[in-house]
Amino acid sequence: MALIEVKDVIGGYGGAPILNGVNIAIEQSDIGVIVGPNGAGKSTTLKAIFGLLKVTGGSVMFDGQEITNSLPDKLVPRGLSFVPQEKNVFTSMSVEENLEMGAFIRRDDISGTLEEIYAMFPVLAEKRRQPAGELSGGQRQMVAMGRALMSKPKLLMLDEPSAGLSPKYVLEIFEHIVSVNKAGVGILMVEQNARQALAFASRGFVLASGKNRYTGTGPELIADPEVAKSFLGG
Repeated sequence: MALIEVKDVIGGYGGAPILNGVNIAIEQSDIGVIVGPNGAGKSTTLKAIFGLLKVTGGSVMFDGQEITNSLPDKLVPRGLSFVPQEKNVFTSMSVEENLEMGAFIRRDDISGTLEEIYAMFPVLAEKRRQPAGELSGGQRQMVAMGRALMSKPKLLMLDEPSAGLSPKYVLEIFEHIVSVNKAGVGILMVEQNARQALAFASRGFVLASGKNRYTGTGPELIADPEVAKSFLGG
């Protein structure tokens, strides 16, 4: 059974819809990558899943339950986490305080999860007392991912995790995403470094004009000459 299934979803911010029948389904073992041109509805799809914009048609199923138009505060306890592209850390708070904020819904002991995050992102352990605002872009992205993982999600959604990062950090963030997935967390991400991200994607979705243009495994999409020519720069 799919962990997340977006079926024929239509939605937007009022006015003409941005999503015109998007279909996405991945299992918990998958890394799903959404690519496509600017304005295709990639980030909007993640926001529709997370209840940040109104879905006016179709449905969103998560872990066997319908969650269409559910609010974020109801989705996080059910195992869904979302890292937006911008303003995704509390800059004046320390790294550790940021991570603790990610566990605000939990009533159990979070120290074990904190240690798991530090083992996954060793640089955060070194800088745990430092304000997140003093970190590099790549390190901030690690804080944002770590904070999202503190709620022990089944699915982690990431909006452009490599945006604005140096090539070294892009590679490092992608390696961390693969590690998180291997630890048992499903990944659904929007990514501008399309070819790089599809290389490790078990499911790839090419959107254009708010609907699916191509769907397949990452390597299948990279190998498709039409996808390469139209969406991956040749």
